[in-house]
Parts: sequence; C-alpha cells; structure tokens
Amino acid sequence: MSTKMQACRTFLAVKIAGPWRRRAKILGSEAGMSTVEYAVGTVAAAAFAAVLYAVVTGASVVSGLGALVQRALSARST
Repeated sequence: MSTKMQACRTFLAVKIAGPWRRRAKILGSEAGMSTVEYAVGTVAAAAFAAVLYAVVTGASVVSGLGALVQRALSARST
C-alpha cells in the first residue's frame, strides 16, 4: 500500500471513526438496543393494525364502501 493511501486511510479513521469512538466511551455499550427497538416497533405496528382493522370493519365504513361499489357498478358508461 502506498504512503499516500495509508495517509488517506489514517485521515479518514481519525475524522470519521474518532467521534463515534468518543461517543461510545461516553454513553457506554448499547448491546441489545436494536432488539428492544425492533420489539417496540413490532408492538406499535400490531397496535396500529388492530386499530385500522377495527375502523375498516366498522358498520359505517362497510356501508359506505358498499354504497360506493353499488354506485360504481350501476353507473352508465359514456
């Protein structure tokens, strides 16, 4: 590896990785954090799906969609 390439790698390691290393030292380890984030996201998505299902299967939405379909099927093409 040339000295110019080595100097470039060293520069990038100091400028880019340096702040992340300091952050890791200050905040400590975040082991397992991504698993918790995925779990919270999954629970939130399931709750949103349950609310959406309750709204869509409600009587007013079902009757409104039925009326819309009936109107679309009975419309004359021009």
